[in-house]
Amino acid sequence: MRNVLTILTLVINVVSLAALVVGVLLHSGRGGGLSDMFGGGGGAALGSAAAERNLNRITTVFALVWVITVIALGMFLA
Repeated sequence: MRNVLTILTLVINVVSLAALVVGVLLHSGRGGGLSDMFGGGGGAALGSAAAERNLNRITTVFALVWVITVIALGMFLA
């Protein structure tokens, strides 16, 4: 049973990690840096401020899920 929980937790960890990376990459830039190198007009593509707030919330949830699964994996493998 412990092996099944470890594998399930590992799968959730990898999925949340991938979703977290995608969520961070979807955020609009705050001026300067790499966002200007690749067009700089990414703010218009995302839509309104409400979409940005929702993206912040979703990214935060994926970050929390990732942290919780990392802690759980540490307990399972200890």
